[in-house]
Amino acid sequence: MTKIQRSLTMPATSDAIWAVLGRYMHIDDFAPEVSSVEALTHGENGVGSKRRCVFKNGSSLVEEVTAWTPGKGYRVRASEFGTMPLHHMNAELEVIPMGAQGARVVWSVDYRVKYGPLGWLLGQTMMKGMMGKVLDGNLKGLADQVQ
Repeated sequence: MTKIQRSLTMPATSDAIWAVLGRYMHIDDFAPEVSSVEALTHGENGVGSKRRCVFKNGSSLVEEVTAWTPGKGYRVRASEFGTMPLHHMNAELEVIPMGAQGARVVWSVDYRVKYGPLGWLLGQTMMKGMMGKVLDGNLKGLADQVQ
């Protein structure tokens, strides 16, 4: 399993950040690579909520919430990777109050790439760099949306 983590301190309250993050079916409001979201469940957001994220390159995946702590964060398990070379992926978002400095958002992803040892090498090189750029873009988009 390969793990990557990024964080960003934002000059906003954790409540203001959660007001954006807690709208689970609207990640496309701030994630620059997500072109649209299809809600696969309806009702309140929480454990069991599912969405399909469609990316600008035409690929998509399904994310299901596996842990949900209002105001603090959530975890998702991804599936239905289509053309993506992924075998497994989980993501976690956490909002940490930082007092007068605002709040820090920590976004981590762990994943396993298909294709055995060759996939492992791909996951450690090209995929790791790409995932890092995606997380950085998501955090910047979130900060811009919160402002």
